[in-house]
Amino acid sequence: MMMASTNSQSTLKWWQISAFVAWILLAMHILYHNGGHEPAAPKNMPPEVGGTIASLNNEHRDMNGHEPTHGQHVVVTGGAGFIGSHMTMHLLEHGYAVTILDNLSRGNAGAVRVLREHATKRGRLRFEFVELEDETAVRRILRDARNRGTPVDVVMHFAAIAFVGESVAYPLNYWTNITSNTITLLRAMKHENVNKLVYSSTCATYGNPVSMPITEDTPTVPINPYGRAKLDAEDAIRDYAHANKNFDAVILRYFNVYGADPKGRLGEYPPPNLVGHGRVSTACFAAAFGHIPELKIYGTDFSTGDGTCVRDYIHVTDLVEAHHLAMAKALSNPPSLYNIGTGVGVSVREFTRACLSVTRRNITVVEHPRRPGDYAEVYASPAKIKDELGWEARYRDVEEGLATAWRWRERHENGY
Repeated sequence: MMMASTNSQSTLKWWQISAFVAWILLAMHILYHNGGHEPAAPKNMPPEVGGTIASLNNEHRDMNGHEPTHGQHVVVTGGAGFIGSHMTMHLLEHGYAVTILDNLSRGNAGAVRVLREHATKRGRLRFEFVELEDETAVRRILRDARNRGTPVDVVMHFAAIAFVGESVAYPLNYWTNITSNTITLLRAMKHENVNKLVYSSTCATYGNPVSMPITEDTPTVPINPYGRAKLDAEDAIRDYAHANKNFDAVILRYFNVYGADPKGRLGEYPPPNLVGHGRVSTACFAAAFGHIPELKIYGTDFSTGDGTCVRDYIHVTDLVEAHHLAMAKALSNPPSLYNIGTGVGVSVREFTRACLSVTRRNITVVEHPRRPGDYAEVYASPAKIKDELGWEARYRDVEEGLATAWRWRERHENGY
């Protein structure tokens, strides 16, 4: 009897397992063929982002059937960040469908909410909380887009940590985040047959050039892990293009980005712990509000006119327009390369004076020794992109450009 009872229980258990497996397979079949697959978010998603993503997913379904006027689908990695969010807004305004890939480690969920509000009027927007190092997840996103009938046409790769001083302190983080993640993205694109890439690179690849202005032929001798990681990512893109003739790319090396959407919809608000690593304008605004006690100028002994670093400050709206133009006209194999800058060098002291003028606040400015990895003078020659693509910067007066950033920040003291 014991043996018979055991066999009966064993048989029942296997029938239960078989029925359960059949139920799972049926559910997967229905989800797949209905196009309703919405995978669970990664476990490390910040809790406050859940509502944003839920709203976005509802919006996807509401907008089914409303195709973007342009008809192209662009993935923007880092689309919740400062530059990526402005790029996404620009694409939406021009009728593109956009999917943002971001882990919100340095981006803003608030920027995603602003973009979502405008997406219903301008095109279609999806937000995917994802780690770029997760090739399986990235492939799933690209594959799902194809299965929905909206295959990805182009990837614009902005996602990266981007502070020189931080890269010196934590170099392995930069090699992983920039170089390794770019390779993972390329691998995912290859498997899902996505063959166009716009890569966001940096003037840090040039290091300390011996002559100015910097052209695309200036030797690349980066002096910090950020620049070296970016240059290696560029080389990976070129090598991949060489081995895959149906793959086209454009690499854009841009200089110091500042400013904000002139319509006041988007701006820059980095995590407070990174203000010291970031842009002079960000620190200036934080000091204007009293969030930090002083505005620090790092390095006054460089071989420049006033002893402070000289940089080429490019307004974010000029930058995203250059990306759009490059995507439309410059994707090629081998990948094309352009510098994005104004061609005008501005010292940190000059930029600081412009920032003080715009904010009209009493700000204490304190000079400190130079930071490791900083270079003395860099400004671009934008001649190539002007000659070949017809692009040139519209914001050449840094005070005018800073005014757009301050207008947004003054209304958003604590960010989005």
